[in-house]
Order: sequence, then structure tokens, then C-alpha cells
Amino acid sequence: MYQKILLAADGSEHSIRTAERAAELATLQGDGEVTIIYVIDGDQSKTDVLTEGDRATIEKRRHERLQPIEKIMDEKKVPFTIEIRHGEAGPSIVDYANKNGFDIVVIGSRGLNALQEMVLGSVSHKVAKRADCPVMIVK
Repeated sequence: MYQKILLAADGSEHSIRTAERAAELATLQGDGEVTIIYVIDGDQSKTDVLTEGDRATIEKRRHERLQPIEKIMDEKKVPFTIEIRHGEAGPSIVDYANKNGFDIVVIGSRGLNALQEMVLGSVSHKVAKRADCPVMIVK
């Protein structure tokens, strides 16, 4: 049923809970796989450069944000890959999901950027409206 799962993650507490649901979906049939998409927007990229400095440290910090999610996948023995994209989160997730034929997108109801969510509308709402496949929004 859901064998090709796209998990939108940003390292927030919501995305960690979302990873649990994605892993459960993947294990229902026993052969599901998860692609973790992590989208870095322009503001986040600038903040990373200002606070971290060099590229190696920035990459290390980004990987650290995803470690709890990777741990969940490893513990549940779910095969996964990580896809890092740059751009606006909603459109980037939708574009990747639609171009790669996922069975479902699993996304948290809230992420790290509360101000952007209030001003521009939530990423999960944008994804749910525009993705060609079902979208599970995890609270």
C-alpha cells in the first residue's frame, strides 16, 4: 500500500514524531522505504553561515538535526535515504514528491519556523493542497 514514503523533516520535535508514523507505515507491509527530505530555505542557510562559519561545520549541524530521525528508522529497520534540497519548503517538497511518484507524504503540522507559518501559511497545508499523492499530517 504505502511502500514509497516521503518524510518531510526539519529536525523539530514535530518531525521526530512524524518519523515514528512514517516508520510505522513502512513496516505495515514489511517492505516500505522512506525518503527523508530536508529543505533548507534561504533564511536558514544565512543563519547557518553566520552562526557556524565554515561549510564542514554547517553540514555537520544539519546532519545532527536529522540524527534522531535516522535513529528511529534504524531501530525499526526501515530502509531510508536522505534528500537535502534548497529553496522554499512547501514547493520543494511538492515538486520532489510529484516528480518521484511517492505513495504518500508524511509531514508534521508544525516545523521550526512559527513566524513563517503564521505569515505565509503552513508548509503542511501547502503540501496537502498540491501533492499528487495522499498526505498524512501528524500533530
